[in-house]
Amino acid sequence: VQLQASGGGLVQAGGSLRLSCAASGRTFSTYAMGWFRQAPGKEREFVAAINWSGGSTYYAASVKGRFTISRDNAKNTVYLQMNSLKPEDTAVYYCAADLQSYGYSTFERSYDYWGQGTQVTVSS
Repeated sequence: VQLQASGGGLVQAGGSLRLSCAASGRTFSTYAMGWFRQAPGKEREFVAAINWSGGSTYYAASVKGRFTISRDNAKNTVYLQMNSLKPEDTAVYYCAADLQSYGYSTFERSYDYWGQGTQVTVSS
């Protein structure tokens, strides 16, 4: 499985960005997807996850109500819509694929493949 993340950039606080992650190499609709992020000097942390069909999602408390994860299985793509961005959302964002599960996981070790990361910078 190969994952290609895109959509990062520089945005002012309160603004929005939509990240995309295009997958290839295995039937996309058979596995769960997640987004993680890593801020400078910090460990990588869970952001959001979605099950194989898109019918079930889960969010970190820090982003719940502001971020929305979704997927389009016909386009082999998962999205992360980020609204009301804050400076503390600044990080490199990674998408990841969990090939072992139709459900979703918040744990890094559950994910088998990772995208290259896309930088999101929120200015105050």
